[in-house]
Amino acid sequence: MTGTCCIAYVLLLVPFTGATGDGIIGGRVAKAHSRPYMASLQFGNHHSCGGILVREDYVLTAAHCKQPQTMTVLLGAHNNKETEKSQQRILVAKYHQHPRFTGKYDYDIMLLKLEKNATLNRFVKPIGLPKKNGKIPANINCVVAGWGRTGDKEPPSAVLREAPVKMQFSQECKYLWGEYFNQDHMICTKANKNKGGICQGDSGGPLICNSKPQGITAFTAADNCENPKYPHVFIKIGFFMPWIKKVMLE
Repeated sequence: MTGTCCIAYVLLLVPFTGATGDGIIGGRVAKAHSRPYMASLQFGNHHSCGGILVREDYVLTAAHCKQPQTMTVLLGAHNNKETEKSQQRILVAKYHQHPRFTGKYDYDIMLLKLEKNATLNRFVKPIGLPKKNGKIPANINCVVAGWGRTGDKEPPSAVLREAPVKMQFSQECKYLWGEYFNQDHMICTKANKNKGGICQGDSGGPLICNSKPQGITAFTAADNCENPKYPHVFIKIGFFMPWIKKVMLE
């Protein structure tokens, strides 16, 4: 399916008013604190989006995760609904949405400048970013991680979950998503109900391939994250490395 007929099927993966949910479909519970770069972006102590710590003072996430309320970044969490000694809560000092982000689907990437540096330890560590904008082959094994809903009608998970995914051919994603998929700026994975994937509320979380974050969770089919016809879409981090480096030098 291509062109404007796709609009009914696109869902940015963040809970808006009237929408529900967060989370990784299926998959498994991650080993506690095995992904110390994971960040839970919260409003009023409620998880809204994921993100990754890329420096002690910066978190990378999706631009559409910004809301009018003050955002808190929760680091070092396994269970984001309990108080754990490993956790650090830090307010966001500045939101760097990509200047070409319009509130829709393209350029959906944002850096969060933290109010203070995170204390780095075995529970909280930044993850290295790709050095360049390389090609990511189809069918390689990657992993997604996040907190929350394990299916379209399932409740959110309090603990971090992860799921294996396979890269999809960009041409296939362009054919299926039409104008909503930019092959230069985006990558995609096959939707697989049995093995798992992303769902609403996982926005901003990582797609990890060969131990490197290659994508930022962006969107799936609306109200049906488990629909195998529509690949799950991520913003391609490698393409945006020049912008990321520029912002972090400010």
